[in-house]
Amino acid sequence: MIEQILAAIDLRFIFLVFVGAFAGLIVGAMPGLSVTMATAILVSVTFTWAVNDAMALMMGVYVVGVFSGAISAILINIPGAPGSVATTLDGFPMTMKGQAKKALRVATFYSFFGTMFGLIMLALLAKPVTKIALQFSPMDYFLLALFGLTTVGSLTSKNFLKGLISAALGVIISLIGIDPIMGTPRFTFGSMRLQAGISLIAALIGLFGFSEILIQIGQRSLEPIAGKLGKEKVSFRELTRHIPLSIQASLIGTFIGALPGTGGPVAALIAYDQAKKTVRKPEVPFGEGAIEGIVASESANNACIGGALIPMLTLAVPGDAVTAVLLSAMYVHGLRPGPLLFTQTPDLFYVILAAGIIGSLSIIALGIGVAPLMARMVLIPKKILLPVVAILCIIGAYAINSSVFDVLIMAIFGLIGFVMRRKGYSVAPMVLGIVLGSLMDSNFRRAVSLASAGDNLIISMISRPISLILIAFILISLFSNFKFVKTGLRKLFSRRSGKGQEE
Repeated sequence: MIEQILAAIDLRFIFLVFVGAFAGLIVGAMPGLSVTMATAILVSVTFTWAVNDAMALMMGVYVVGVFSGAISAILINIPGAPGSVATTLDGFPMTMKGQAKKALRVATFYSFFGTMFGLIMLALLAKPVTKIALQFSPMDYFLLALFGLTTVGSLTSKNFLKGLISAALGVIISLIGIDPIMGTPRFTFGSMRLQAGISLIAALIGLFGFSEILIQIGQRSLEPIAGKLGKEKVSFRELTRHIPLSIQASLIGTFIGALPGTGGPVAALIAYDQAKKTVRKPEVPFGEGAIEGIVASESANNACIGGALIPMLTLAVPGDAVTAVLLSAMYVHGLRPGPLLFTQTPDLFYVILAAGIIGSLSIIALGIGVAPLMARMVLIPKKILLPVVAILCIIGAYAINSSVFDVLIMAIFGLIGFVMRRKGYSVAPMVLGIVLGSLMDSNFRRAVSLASAGDNLIISMISRPISLILIAFILISLFSNFKFVKTGLRKLFSRRSGKGQEE
């Protein structure tokens, strides 16, 4: 396999991947400019190119674009991509403490690690993982999304009830638009523009970016976001000591990436939740600048790349929006991804692997060389920085669909986020609800429809082994948020350890 990967690489191939990687760095770091949009544009540019050249450019954009969403998430609290939402929770607090460079270095290393992990899984386990992913029924997708919602407790460490309210509002917002099953408008109040639903990107920019501007204005402080960038060096030993946690998050990211329709945001939030539950003594509490939070989020959303490529290459089923565009690019070039890929065009598999590996190395190069320069923006006084960020928010929202309506949506969500944060409600659970709401809605109704033909509706829906396993995960995750359960478990384990010492 190594020989076949090396055979696909030459100087021209490396150059094109790096050009795509640099474009991905810009696109990913700019709120509102999505990697999907950039890849779609490249399809129209490269359709006359050789297949290897086109794939090299697009994979460079894809791999580095996913990573660079963390840059704006860490520096200005605006996730450059939905998959970087969880990164804001600890990344921005580190910036405010003057540790922006350290946070970027951690994000760079573990984005590289997560991407490589996903690509290795793609190379070794493409067929087995695809077989498991194909076993998921609509009910299993609903339960997986419900499991994702139980991570609310990790996103709101101060008040679980407020987190639930925020998530419920997000689920309701996700239902706005045309009903995907019945084809009728829901919660649109007669507005034609709302029939397309609420743009997730516009809501993200508003909830995180515009609300942050309003909060900073409310504080009436014109000092820079951070007084310093921090000159402390992160040793290689310190950087690599979170690799076990990264492997855990990357496994979650790869598997969820292989499930069509889920993607980076779900993987990153679930990985963040698991990190919060498994890391017993972080140096800093989660939500206040814990490195472990960045490690989990960035490892998972980048490992999704390899996971999303698995069903695309082996079954011609895209794992996320970007792989859907890549799939269309392959069809444009006359290729036929799917079960016959390995017999008809096996070279394509190794070309994509080679481009992904070079793209991963580009993360290191750009993360070390360019990201620290971008970090200097946090030293700019707010009277200059805030207007610039406001303009970026407006441009980012407008760029989604070239629509002033999306700018209005962004501003409304900015006001909602401002009020929520002032009242102690975290906006992250709302984003979780918006991401997972439509997934839960459509799959639950499909599951009910399929099970209605059986003798017992409930048993038909939840009797499958995958469903039972997911229900067990949901119950464990849900009850672990209650204090009396934590206290009971702590007492139980302390008694057992006491008995063990006596014996």
